[in-house]
This record gives sequence, C-alpha cells and structure tokens, in this order.
Amino acid sequence: MFDMKESVPRLLQDARRARRRHEWAAVQRRRLAELVQHARTGSPYYRDLYSGLPPGVDDSASLPVTDKKALMAHYDDWATDREVTLARARAFAADPRLVGGRFLDRYLLVTTSGTTGNPAIFVKDDRDVAVNYALSIRMMGSWLGLADITRIVAGGGRMAIVAAANGHFLVSAGAARMRAHRLQRKAIRLFSVHTPLGELVEALNEFRPALLLGYGSVLSMLAAEQESGRLRIAPVVVEPAGETLTSGDYARMAGAFEAKVRDTYGASECPFLTEGCGHGWYHVNSDWALVEPVEADYSPTPPGRPSHTVLVTNLANRVQPILRYDLGDSVLQRPDPCPCGNPLPAIRVQGRVANLLTFAIGRGEVVIAPLMLNTLVDRTPGVQLYQIVQTSPASLRIRMLPLPGADPETVWRAVRDGIGGLLADHKLDHVILERAEEPPQQSAGGKYRTVIPLKDFA
Repeated sequence: MFDMKESVPRLLQDARRARRRHEWAAVQRRRLAELVQHARTGSPYYRDLYSGLPPGVDDSASLPVTDKKALMAHYDDWATDREVTLARARAFAADPRLVGGRFLDRYLLVTTSGTTGNPAIFVKDDRDVAVNYALSIRMMGSWLGLADITRIVAGGGRMAIVAAANGHFLVSAGAARMRAHRLQRKAIRLFSVHTPLGELVEALNEFRPALLLGYGSVLSMLAAEQESGRLRIAPVVVEPAGETLTSGDYARMAGAFEAKVRDTYGASECPFLTEGCGHGWYHVNSDWALVEPVEADYSPTPPGRPSHTVLVTNLANRVQPILRYDLGDSVLQRPDPCPCGNPLPAIRVQGRVANLLTFAIGRGEVVIAPLMLNTLVDRTPGVQLYQIVQTSPASLRIRMLPLPGADPETVWRAVRDGIGGLLADHKLDHVILERAEEPPQQSAGGKYRTVIPLKDFA
C-alpha cells in the first residue's frame, strides 16, 4: 500500500525538480506508459477498450476517449481493485458519518453533486491523495513570500474551508481526512456552506483564519460581509475554488480581504490538475496530469483558440484510472510563455460546455456561452449573487441577491437591460426575462451554479 506519510516529502522533491529542470515532459510520458499498462492489466474495462492498441503506449493521442457516463456504466469493471464495486461504493457514500474515512480500509471515496445531471462516485488511492497534497504545497510555495509565511505562522496556520459538509464531496472529504491527523485537527476547520450567513460570519470571526478556502460564489458573499464590517478577518491567502469567476470577482476579494487571491482549476477526477498564477492563468501540473484542448471530434485545438471540450488524464490514481477523460469544459491554451515565469503549459477556462444556453431562431439556433453572461452581470453594480435559469425555449428566470445597501429595483433594471441588450445583439430580443422572487439556489454540493440551461431545469 502507498504510504502517504513517507511519500509526500519525496513527491514534493520530485515535483520541484521536474519543474526546475524542465523534466516534466519526459516524466509525463513515462508515467503515462506505466499507467496505461497498469490499466490494461488490472481493469477489465480498459483491457477491452485498449485491446487493439500496441504495447508500450506513451502518447495519449492514441488512446480512446472516456467520460463520466461510460465509466459509471462500467463501474465494476473499471477499477483495478476487483473489490471496488458500485454497490459497495454507494453503500459507503450513503453514510455521512464515513466522510473522509477509508473505503475498504484503504481508499478515499468522493462524490460529485451532479449539477450537470451526471453524479458520480470516485475512489482515490493513497498515491492520488499524496500527490494532491504535495502539489498543493508546491503551489503554496509559488504563491507565498517570506512575509506571507511569517503572517500565516503568526496566525497559527489556521485554515477555514467553506464547503458542503453534508456529503462525500471532494473538499469536505479531503478536509475530514486532513483533520484526522492530530496536529491538523485544531488548525483546519470545515464550515458548512449551508450555514446561515450571519452565523457563518460570526464563526469565522471567532476562528480568525490565516487561509480562507471555499466556493467562489460563497467567498464573494463573504467579501461583501467584510466590506460591510460585519466580517472582520485578515487572511493571508483567499482561494476560491469549484466555480469559474471573473476578473472583477478576484479584484473585489483582494480588496475586501487585503489578501492574495489565487485559485486553481481542477475536478474530483483530478483535483491537482493546475495551479493558478498572478497573471490569471492556470498552469497544468504536467508531471502528474495531461490536459488536451480538443474540438467536438476530439482533434487537437490549436493554442490561442477556445476548445470545444478538454480531455484530462490523472497520472496518479491507479485504482480507478482516469485516462483521456472528457471533462466537458471549454479551455484556451496560452500560445506563448507566461510572464509569471512558470514553464508549465498555461490555460484559461472559458466555461462548462454543459452550461451553454441554446435558443431556437428560425430554422437554426443561437448558443450563448455562460462566460458572456457571467462577465456582463459581474460588472453590474450592486450584484452580490445571481443565477440565470432557462425555464423555456424562449425565457430566462433571473435570481438575484443584491449587495447590502443596494437598491433592488435599480440593480434589477441594470441586469435586465444588460442581458436584454446581449440577447438583442444575437437576434434573441424575443426571449422573455423573468424576475424571480426566490434567491439563487444551491446545489446539493453547496455550489451556486450561475447559468442553468433548460435541459437541467426541466
């Protein structure tokens, strides 16, 4: 069994050396070849899927594509450990008392909230957990200076994680696993994202975190509470995660908390996929992951152009191999070196393909990307939180939570006129905009999904 306690220092040393010496490409090919061979040997699903491939594959482009639907449909044949079955995984996931515990006495089990209609259960071995931990340390090292580290130590190293506490979601399961270690129990605290805002503010004021992590939409609300003076904390680093934010969101958080705001792009399938930099790019941890921006037919998308989707390979997890997995996001790969100096490939996330809004017009259709709406509403004064729900082929329902002190009528008119103008520019002025009485709604995992297409609402 992979021993996390002994492996993290070695993994961290290897990760730093791979970046410093630009060895990541060679390391990536070697690890890919090893993982493909392991999957073919231990997983009946991959053995069948790769039956026509030659031995010694070390190029991901030659591998067939997989996705969440296919892996869940072949769950019992997917894992290389034959004791991992869907029935056992579901039984474990059904018990909230086991969050962060060891599934089959040797794995970490995490679930997705299924906000796009396809919930899943993923099993992670100790190497996957250790790599995630080591790369998180490498990432923090790239973000922090000596003065930052001094402040964190002076603050007791306290980390507040605001996430769903009612399920085996990645953040809550990971936090529970870390808190199982005696030395981290007092320093790390999980705050439920479902806690009423006033109670959450009071609890954070008492805890006084030096590091603040959570879903981006919830941290935006906390930034408003900090600006109002009700929240009074001084984190060194604020790390929004799990949701795509705009540049305005980051700037506002940085100003409200007077902190460094950095984030990452990852998923339950591969949480250590990237690390963010100060220039707004996500650098792929290419020594342990592969990212392939591709078109709808899975042909490569050239750097500098938004992809249709992105294929991800997790080179650490051997119990449930994730190989050339369609994650469903549109990304743009930077065509030139990033000015931050990080040599690893850099991407930006354009939005989740599953969130695209489609409207019929004449004999064709018009597609509106979520980022278009997100950017527009983000720059509207007075908006604290919003949710745009397609309730019919020709209507959008707008759920909004104005900032404290903002006039709701003024904010609504600004949002309505902005979205209306965007739709008119795309010949969609027939689309009806409805003002919702209810506020934005959270998913089961605690996230506030900003754009919900008709297929997921109906």
